[in-house]
Amino acid sequence: MGAVDPLKDIEHYAQVMKAPRIRESAARLAEQARSDGWSHEDYLAAVLSREVTARESSGTQNRIRLAGFPTRKSLEEFNFDYQPSLSREMVAYLGTGVFLTQARNVVLLGPPGTGKTHLAIGLGIKAAQSGHRVAFATAVDWVARLKAAHAGGKLPAELARLRQIGLIIVDEVGYIPFEQDAANLFFQLVSSRYEHASLILTSNLPFVRWGDVFGDQAVAAAMIDRIVHHAEVLTLKGASYRLRNTGIDTLPSVRADNAAQ
Repeated sequence: MGAVDPLKDIEHYAQVMKAPRIRESAARLAEQARSDGWSHEDYLAAVLSREVTARESSGTQNRIRLAGFPTRKSLEEFNFDYQPSLSREMVAYLGTGVFLTQARNVVLLGPPGTGKTHLAIGLGIKAAQSGHRVAFATAVDWVARLKAAHAGGKLPAELARLRQIGLIIVDEVGYIPFEQDAANLFFQLVSSRYEHASLILTSNLPFVRWGDVFGDQAVAAAMIDRIVHHAEVLTLKGASYRLRNTGIDTLPSVRADNAAQ
């Protein structure tokens, strides 16, 4: 009768458990365990550690992929030299994800091209790396999604489902004005997450101009009240980073906004 091969048994068990990395690391670490005199417990811990690390890495990549980011930008890549008034300490603190455990919001305000979306994506990626589900879309796309749910009679279910997502990022609030129905739907999204789950919002407009976007000062005021009650508001300044080498100081729309203020 042939000798029993424990690695064959491990391979079988790993296949049943759908843990192929256990099969790979068990064989690779066995020789090291023998030569270094590991205990059985040390060997088992090392094998399982490889599996857990690989699963966590795979889960992170899946969460980032499913978030819907238009591109991948990290906080480490952000050019703080172009935003000297922005607190590095605050951004680093937000990167820890503590605000998510407190159902707090983050609002990024400033002209186009000043890095709002970059910061929003960077914070979203940090959140995904910490195990949180994240969903990214523009304000227009979020409203379109809510409209479709409302038309199908499924708005309450959709809002409940979205509330299970730890972080929702709403990019470009204010670029396109909303009709009354769209404003009401967006208000319901904000209200459904109030003190339950976090939002990150970016906008090129100060809060005093949000009434123009939503077509109703009362709705805008109620929405802002819920957003900023538990929030960090960061204001970015200056000309567009994207236009820094073009000879154009400021976008026409921004010049017009500044002239109107």
